[in-house]
Amino acid sequence: MRRWWVALALVAVYLGIGATVAKATEKIFPYAYQQTVLDNGLTVILIPMESPGIVAYYSIVRTGSRDEYEPGHSGFAHFFEHMMFRGTKKYPGPVYDKMMTSMGADANAFTSSDITCYHLEVTTDDLEKVMELESDRFQNLSYEEDAFKTEAGAVRGEYLKSLSSPGFVLRETLLNTAFDRHTYKHTTIGFGQDVEAMPTMYEYSKSFFNRYYRPENVVLLIVGDIKPDPTLALVKKYYSAWQKGYVPPQVPTEPEQTTARHAEASFQGRTLPIMAIAYKSPGFDPDNITLAACQLLGDLAFGETSDIYKKLVLEQQRVQYLRPGFGPSRDPGLMSIYTMVKDSADLSAVEEEIYRTIEQYQTTPPDEARLKDVKSAIRYSFLMGLDTPGHVAGNLNYLLAIGGSMDVVDRMYAALDRVTAKDVMDAAKTVLAKDKRTVVLVEGR
Repeated sequence: MRRWWVALALVAVYLGIGATVAKATEKIFPYAYQQTVLDNGLTVILIPMESPGIVAYYSIVRTGSRDEYEPGHSGFAHFFEHMMFRGTKKYPGPVYDKMMTSMGADANAFTSSDITCYHLEVTTDDLEKVMELESDRFQNLSYEEDAFKTEAGAVRGEYLKSLSSPGFVLRETLLNTAFDRHTYKHTTIGFGQDVEAMPTMYEYSKSFFNRYYRPENVVLLIVGDIKPDPTLALVKKYYSAWQKGYVPPQVPTEPEQTTARHAEASFQGRTLPIMAIAYKSPGFDPDNITLAACQLLGDLAFGETSDIYKKLVLEQQRVQYLRPGFGPSRDPGLMSIYTMVKDSADLSAVEEEIYRTIEQYQTTPPDEARLKDVKSAIRYSFLMGLDTPGHVAGNLNYLLAIGGSMDVVDRMYAALDRVTAKDVMDAAKTVLAKDKRTVVLVEGR
């Protein structure tokens, strides 16, 4: 219950209840923060907030599957999500796990195309010990070839398990079809043949770690019951010896797509037909009005309050789901519409419904009142997700990975506020263009 009161208080502050009414140009992020870059390039962001005894500790590596540019070596960003729990000579994996368990710490990690993130929730009393453990494994990760091969085998098993999901088959086919040269062409787990060969790449794995797990490429985010100055002193104590050495990846530029693409894949199991309709989109820039307009366009055209959602999902019940994927990516990526159609005979008709919706937004600006409502919903959804240290860090980590600093948060929401109805229409014309489209269909046996 207390979390809801905190969230409502944040919304009240933003709305100006009991204070001056907030203007659209004001900052949206409600907490004070301290951002520091150490001499070795490590970015440290400290956000004190009311959360008695609880701290969220996020180590954000600005490397994901995007950075795997060398042919035959995809999947290593995700692989290191596994290997980092193998520990160091000082604190081997079993010792690390036992210490985390004894502290009641919730330690985990995830990888995507643009980020590898290691996250914990701990008590304030255990913060220094956690900092010692985390700084040690980031600087001194150690594993022998046998352990490497064991973990590579586990990753192969994870890849094979992924093939049992029609959604994964759809995503894998979509990326491989939509991209020719850019590393977004493969999924986070990597190409199947690369995962198969991974156990032979022990020496390469050490090179990957040495290039990317460097302080210039990491953001340390600490949120909760902390005092910034003493916490920063601890960070300097444990991380200042970490040596620079980041080597930027040579990510190839994707050539402009000039014709529509189409692919089909068979799922080796039973599933209703699922379809993705994707368009090439701009890379992340927090000030880019077109990108901000696209984010709004996704909700306006295909969100749960859209006309097509009401028609196909709620009223006619022709599709199991319909959802937009219009989020930003570090480099030019994809904005996609996903749907699962209940009757394969209805696939073409549903596809045409989606195209008609796009054409509507390309020729007619959205209703001003509805545009305002969608803007408000996006802002307040963000604010409602800032009620605990873990939720704050969880809402910030991806933006920090693709943007690098806290200022991108306020700049991105300021750009959303500036978007006009005409901007949305213009974005629909330029981004959701036929020649930038890739359509993928997956059907079961």
